[in-house]
Amino acid sequence: MEQTVASHNLKDNVTTIEKSLFTNNDYFSITTLYSKSQGYVSGNKNLFANMDYTPLTKFILKETLKGTPLIKLGSGDLKVMIIAGVHGNELPPQNAALMLINKLQNLHLNGTVYIIPFAAPEATMYNIRNYNGQDINRSSMIKGSLGNLIIDKIKDLGITYVADFHSTALNANPGKEGVFCTIKPSPKSFDIASFISEDTNSSIINYNNAGTMFKGAIEDECNLIGIPAVTCEVISSIGRVSLGSTKRSLNQMISFLKYCNIL
Repeated sequence: MEQTVASHNLKDNVTTIEKSLFTNNDYFSITTLYSKSQGYVSGNKNLFANMDYTPLTKFILKETLKGTPLIKLGSGDLKVMIIAGVHGNELPPQNAALMLINKLQNLHLNGTVYIIPFAAPEATMYNIRNYNGQDINRSSMIKGSLGNLIIDKIKDLGITYVADFHSTALNANPGKEGVFCTIKPSPKSFDIASFISEDTNSSIINYNNAGTMFKGAIEDECNLIGIPAVTCEVISSIGRVSLGSTKRSLNQMISFLKYCNIL
């Protein structure tokens, strides 16, 4: 299916923001996790229309032309990761991730926060769920897949906790705001979900064993290797940003960081 993408100028003020961001390399860095996933994220008109288009946001959007961006904020042995855009047409968490990066840039953090705001820029650009014909969140156990590369990066960085952020339509699965978690083999997954649930009034969606209901999901694959992880969902129409959904997703992200004592 042919998709139409909008065109925007990303060149203005990029040099200025690059200089200010990289004055302190210990606090902020941005690298490309995977280059083949590159895409013109600004071309997603439904996402772009809802962005707080700051100079930092503009800089990150430019980086998606190189592939999957990985942003690092803060420093310290406690390391957590926030992921958005695993499904390219689930827009509120991707918008929320940009807002979170802008917010954290000016805060003192009690550890290191890694954020992937757009797991598959190409899928986001075209406002479609899958990347390269594959559901990233059902294939992260497959060597060489984008999901598996994210898992490898989580292991390489020594990440302590992981949260993957999504949105769901009312008539889809799960069809409600909630936090997926499991008890075995990483019981802290349930602890994280319980905290976020109470803090944001999101439902807990709990399964006893990781890898049973959602084999290949990033959350499940992390829990199976002993890295506690959750998946957070907010309500929004697929491919759109429903009213209030970005704020709800941002609240879940902040709650996750509060659990981890980053904030």
